[in-house]
Amino acid sequence: MQQTRKLELWVGSFVLIGLCAILFMIFQVADVKGLGSSDTYTLEARFDNIGSLKVRSPVKVGGVVVGRVSAIQLDKESYLPTVTLALNSDYQFPETSSAQILTSGLIGEQYIGLVPGFIFDDEGYLSDGDRIEDTKSALVLEDMIGQVLYSISGSDDSK
Repeated sequence: MQQTRKLELWVGSFVLIGLCAILFMIFQVADVKGLGSSDTYTLEARFDNIGSLKVRSPVKVGGVVVGRVSAIQLDKESYLPTVTLALNSDYQFPETSSAQILTSGLIGEQYIGLVPGFIFDDEGYLSDGDRIEDTKSALVLEDMIGQVLYSISGSDDSK
């Protein structure tokens, strides 16, 4: 009886350790930073087309992740997608910075590439709640294929 109890205790502890290891791996793969992650500030950017950009997509500067997309809404007046960015407060960007939607690889995930602008005498840094004015929308593969097909069919008619 004592031997069975000891065996059950060992099996139970190994199962518990296994579950903890699986949870740890899930959080690592999902790139979850602790529950109380570092301080952030928010910026807004409007795009004509956001493609397949999703909430939690990374915001990168030169390949380095500096924040995440925290929300995506459609502006009720202009009918343009408005993307809210949560940026790490360690990084401050000039008001002349621009944002563009880029794709990792040929058909990889989409992310926002932030291009820091120049600092002029009369301009400062973007602060919480500001809007990035200079934006470049996502390149949609279907639209590009349609334009190529349209241009090819148009050139056949002129012969």
